[in-house]
Amino acid sequence: MPVLDKKYPRLILLLLVLLLLVIGYRYWHGHNQANNENVPGPKQSITVIDNLGRKVQVPAHVERVASLYAFSGHVTAMLGEGDKIVAIPDGLKKDVLLNVMYPKIGDALIPVAAGSINIEELLKTNPDVAFIKNSTALNPAEVEKLDTFNIPYLAVDYNSIEGQQHAIMAIAQALGVPEKGQAYIDYYQASIKRVQKVTATIPEKERVRVYHAVNEATRTDTPDSLSGEWTKIAGAINVSVYHPLRQLEGKNYASLEQILLWDADVILVNEPGVVDYIMTNSQWSSLKAVKNNRVYQMPIGISRWGHPGGLETPLVIMWTAKQLYPEHFEDLDIREEARCFYQTFFNYQVSDEMLTNILNGEGMRGHSRAFLTI
Repeated sequence: MPVLDKKYPRLILLLLVLLLLVIGYRYWHGHNQANNENVPGPKQSITVIDNLGRKVQVPAHVERVASLYAFSGHVTAMLGEGDKIVAIPDGLKKDVLLNVMYPKIGDALIPVAAGSINIEELLKTNPDVAFIKNSTALNPAEVEKLDTFNIPYLAVDYNSIEGQQHAIMAIAQALGVPEKGQAYIDYYQASIKRVQKVTATIPEKERVRVYHAVNEATRTDTPDSLSGEWTKIAGAINVSVYHPLRQLEGKNYASLEQILLWDADVILVNEPGVVDYIMTNSQWSSLKAVKNNRVYQMPIGISRWGHPGGLETPLVIMWTAKQLYPEHFEDLDIREEARCFYQTFFNYQVSDEMLTNILNGEGMRGHSRAFLTI
């Protein structure tokens, strides 16, 4: 009995300890299981190859887009994802049609200027992905800002049709709508083939010599540019691509003397006001394009048609071919082509009045929302 009396307290103590351990484990396990149900696992991601050949991991479900290169904002809208744009360069607020389609763009923050990112402003937008110019992606100081805060970024700049199409597909893949990007590229390719089928039959000696003014009267195209490529597809002899130009801040300029020597048959202008400048300036009056009243304002829709960073390249190829060779493109109704384009790719029915303004390049670039009354 005395021996048994000494063992019982130890046995009871051991049983109590085991009981407490079981209760503690069950509580700990249940508590953590409940917490784990509320803690998201690793975010799923996809790999996208940008225009610098970088393999970039971006979230599989992008909800907030920083379009820090204007072209990427146009593409995001074209893909039906415009409401996801939370950050933009200032220029996107001037694109009238874009803001009519997506009014929220007017409220987006502007965390980039002259290629420099204001990271404090960008962080306020909490972006899932940023679309930037190649020059920004190649700037170590700018890249460090994005890398420090783990913001995935895609370089989507280009200087050719192939590069432009790759950029569109990269953006489409990042936004989870590759089929929409492919539909646009299919239309792009079909437009090129449609025009080239005709222009290929025009003898070289009958082709129209063209000078293309980009934004400014003396800024123009180089051979390794998107504009140099689409003008050739449209059947034009682009006079500036055969001569060296003066480069300033990444843009290319011809001297007035050289423009006078070229004496192109047609002058195409993509910036409102430049046609009036050329037509009324005595220094340009000797040009045959001025004398023959063949200085044309190019259309402006979502962007300036044919602009190096513009989206409507398929349309400008057809428009230019029609302007230069109307007798060869009698069956091409550019007005209906444009109407169908915006309906198909932007799901937007352009009014007759706005369509006229687009084709005339009038009132489609503004400085405030006052321009949205069209």
